[in-house]
Amino acid sequence: MVAVIKTGYSIRRIFQYNENKVKEGLAECIGAINYPIDVEKMTDTMKLNRLLHQTKLNERVSRNSVHISLNFDPKDRGLNRKSLIEIAETYMKKIGFGDQPFLVYRHDDAGHPHIHIVSVKVRPDGSRIDMQNIGRNQSEKARIEIEKSFGLTVASENKRQESFRLKPVDVQKVQYGHIDTRRAIGNVLEAVLGNYKYSSLPELNAILKQYNVLADRGSERSQVFKFEGLLYRIIDDEGKPIGVPIKASRFYNAPTLKFLKEQFEVNRSKKVLCKSRTRSTIDHVLEKKPGNLDELCKSLEKKGIHCAIRKNENGTIYGITYVDHISKCVFNGSDLEKPYSAMGIQDSFVHKEVLCPILTPEPKLSVWKDQRSQLTGFNVLDRSVDSLRWDQNNDIIYSLIQPEQVYGNIPVQLKNKRKKRKRRAIKLI
Repeated sequence: MVAVIKTGYSIRRIFQYNENKVKEGLAECIGAINYPIDVEKMTDTMKLNRLLHQTKLNERVSRNSVHISLNFDPKDRGLNRKSLIEIAETYMKKIGFGDQPFLVYRHDDAGHPHIHIVSVKVRPDGSRIDMQNIGRNQSEKARIEIEKSFGLTVASENKRQESFRLKPVDVQKVQYGHIDTRRAIGNVLEAVLGNYKYSSLPELNAILKQYNVLADRGSERSQVFKFEGLLYRIIDDEGKPIGVPIKASRFYNAPTLKFLKEQFEVNRSKKVLCKSRTRSTIDHVLEKKPGNLDELCKSLEKKGIHCAIRKNENGTIYGITYVDHISKCVFNGSDLEKPYSAMGIQDSFVHKEVLCPILTPEPKLSVWKDQRSQLTGFNVLDRSVDSLRWDQNNDIIYSLIQPEQVYGNIPVQLKNKRKKRKRRAIKLI
């Protein structure tokens, strides 16, 4: 079992996200814990008002909503409704939310069984629930105990990460209408926006493009750009848009441009601590002297860093962005320092492939070649016209890189330092 815990500013958005899944036939509300009546007898308004009423008990708590997903191994498909509710109640009690009102939703929109839990961070007495390191401490301990008590499949850390790793959107399915576009984009945004540290829209797109998603402001003359709107669209492997774009406001977490700008400011300070890790990884790969930019990018991929290369219409490289999937940080090349920018990386390959052969002195003719020329009757010094031209060009290059020499004696006036005149003090009578 894998538990994913997220907090938010709006309980209404999280509630609507799960209820929309229910309306689409992709989910079912199977439980309402610490509610006055059963879930079957309540309307959507009654479910939501119970949570909103408790959040108003302490309006100083800005991130007042909690959204938890419990993901099970595909082998645990036999879990019935009663077992899922018991697992949810046990888990919430062990992490300190046993007395909180929460809703349990069973989702059927993925390849593995999982449930979503919606609750709030404000207690009935108005105090705030501290969630500092709750995922590493209380949640991990609860996960292990639940796996043992309910007989769930226990997987290793690597297998669990592989099973629930985010995958790119299947462009073919979206193109032929086999999958809901908004749901596909929403799954990517949910996994990226709150986990990665990005400080600009191009940096965010460097992550999203790996999953065939693009955040688009439109052209500068468009109404979307004028009123600071934002569209999300699906793109193919060549970066071309497919299907109809969707407004940011239509997603449950509302990843609008205004929201992203706030994230940019928060992430800008958090990224500073991750710079050393990314730089040291790039330096380690460059020490192995990759032959070209493609080899560098492939080597960095193995280290968990994706290189997003930016080119103009003529195919000229003008920028590079590093997406560090280990530290969850995104850096423009120039932000790391000049040697890590697109020009700095390309210059390292130019110096390696072009300047080194020019600066290498021409090897001297061996004695064996002189003897061979005498035996064959050909003079080694007799060369073709093309070779003589090459020597002339080479001599020009050597003359250009030689330091300037100064001939003759330096005048004495230039050698000696000028003596300072001492000013005499004027006596006042």
